Amino acid sequence: MFSSASPVPPMPQYAPAPDREEIARLIGGRRIRIVGDVHGDLHAFRHAAATDRFLIQLGDLVDYGPDSVGTFRLMQQLIDERRGLFVLGNHDRKLARALHGRKMRRDPPLMETLTQFLLPENEDVRQRALNDLAMAPAWIVLGKYVFVHGGFHVRMLDEAPPPGLGTVTPLLSRALFGETTGRMQKDGYPERRLNWVDHIPAGYTVYCGHDRRSTDGRPWVRNGRGGGTAIFTDTGAGKGGHLAWIDLPAIDIPCPTS
Repeated sequence: MFSSASPVPPMPQYAPAPDREEIARLIGGRRIRIVGDVHGDLHAFRHAAATDRFLIQLGDLVDYGPDSVGTFRLMQQLIDERRGLFVLGNHDRKLARALHGRKMRRDPPLMETLTQFLLPENEDVRQRALNDLAMAPAWIVLGKYVFVHGGFHVRMLDEAPPPGLGTVTPLLSRALFGETTGRMQKDGYPERRLNWVDHIPAGYTVYCGHDRRSTDGRPWVRNGRGGGTAIFTDTGAGKGGHLAWIDLPAIDIPCPTS
């Protein structure tokens, strides 16, 4: 799974992720529930999904928690029932690359996730996982709300997200990993910074995950110097914390009729 004697073929090409009009049509005027990083906490995700609201999950469905494959199966069910979608997180993309046979860092959370996905009883999830991961948009913009896993860049307001499983462009890197300093932490992962929050335009709110910044178990809110707001929803699900979700007020989203 992690290495091969022969070269690994390029990641398969899929249809592009749904655009803003397709997402607006899918939501169909329903109110929205935002769900933070799940990281395999299926029990909590079931509670979050028990709603008539449309779910937008902010990435990192898998790794760390006890049931990554069950979490992904539930997300597939929400997609099939047109009740939700997820934006691509860095752990989700890592899973896609591993399932495709790419050489990956052998970290225990990914190894456990792969073990679950490769069990015969989970073939139904595994067979379509790459397609579901490829269809996950790297960010979503609805009105003055932005939904992204790692971090925001002002170009996201005007540019469609690139294929999430393709080449990691600077904009895709920002969406998946946030903003980094160029230095490595003791755990071997890049050091992150939040300068991007100051570039959120006035009146916009960015909902993101990735960074566990909360100190009180609630989503962490940071206002930027440009007048925008970032809300960090990762409260440690699958890592000893809990899963956070936020029910948004009604959003006036023009819904295409064709």
